[in-house]
Amino acid sequence: MKIYKVGGAVRDEILGLKAHDNDYVVVGGSKEEMTAMGFISVGKSFPVFLHPDTKEEYALARKEIKKGKKHTDFEFVFSPDISLEEDLERRDLTCNAIALDEESGEYINPFGGIKDIQNKILRCVNETHFVEDPLRVLRVCRFSAQLDFEIEPKTLELCQKMVGEGAMENLPAERIWEEVVKALKAEKSSKFFVLMRKIGALKKIMPEIDVLFEVPEKTKYHPEGNTGGHVMSALDAIKSKNALIKFGVLTHDLGKALTPKNELPSHHGHANRAKEPILSLCKRLNVPNIYKDFALQSAKFHMHYFTIFEMRAAKIYELICAMIIAHRSYLKEYIEVCRADFLGSACENRQKESEMFELKAKLLESSEKTIRSIKANDVPEFENLQKDEHFGEILRDYKIETLSKKIKEFKKDESLL
Repeated sequence: MKIYKVGGAVRDEILGLKAHDNDYVVVGGSKEEMTAMGFISVGKSFPVFLHPDTKEEYALARKEIKKGKKHTDFEFVFSPDISLEEDLERRDLTCNAIALDEESGEYINPFGGIKDIQNKILRCVNETHFVEDPLRVLRVCRFSAQLDFEIEPKTLELCQKMVGEGAMENLPAERIWEEVVKALKAEKSSKFFVLMRKIGALKKIMPEIDVLFEVPEKTKYHPEGNTGGHVMSALDAIKSKNALIKFGVLTHDLGKALTPKNELPSHHGHANRAKEPILSLCKRLNVPNIYKDFALQSAKFHMHYFTIFEMRAAKIYELICAMIIAHRSYLKEYIEVCRADFLGSACENRQKESEMFELKAKLLESSEKTIRSIKANDVPEFENLQKDEHFGEILRDYKIETLSKKIKEFKKDESLL
């Protein structure tokens, strides 16, 4: 029996990155031997074991035989005589098909993965095996975004061919969404969506995003000339790796695809048209409710941010309340969506506009603090008021009245009056 570290952990170590999880492959071993050594069996489809102390995953070397069109339609073959190279050959990309012998420090690199890592190239290991798993189309694009690697031309063509032959139709929504979330956490998220569009996959799984690249924009504000380009610029403009914020950025302009032709490219009212495409996208991918609800509210209110100083207290109160989702405030996340929208757009005086943006953020955060500080018994003559259905309206009006005064003080202090 021989044990090797494999997969992403080895790739990340070569790149000088911190590996999040260590995976191991066991060559020449059996289920009985692993159990006798105290390993805990957890695999359902194939033998995977947890180390009794570290809880890291150890899998017996295996080969895979495709038995159907679905992502999971594989038959797994295990035997002690399966070699390390046979196990590595079933993996998706050469950069993920490297093993490390931790005892000797030697890398086992039968498919040139180390050279591809050095050249920042994503290349499939084996074309026959690669096309057997449609999820690999998304994984290649996601790795390109995460690692900032380029996809080798033949591998890119292979992905295009797979999409053209209907590979996306056999992927479960949950696995697609899982890849999307990982891509959103990447620093260069736009690369995932641009590549997905290039190979034709974006139109299949996220047509609401794909169509944005055909929606015209005023180049004065969006030099890319189309909404899709602007959204990609906005995604890359912020350094946040928060997938919720990135999803809000990704979907904030979906309403522009429904802009009447006579209103192009000004897109008046697009924020109110975003609901339908957001719901459609979320339903198709089984997007969790928190992502869906945050995207709906961010899209609906993102244009409000730029008129904060002109808004009445009642409107600011409405905006802040709208960002309370599942009993938690997402106002800060909303501000980051608006920040991405701002940074992803052109403006004549960036420094001045940036200063004003921060003042608006300060006003919103101060307003939320004011609202939260007001308790029911702060309402004048609280003890004499009926605590019926009308009291809620009285409390709301008192909060808005107090907020109005605070806003005036804020504007005066900041010389905005």
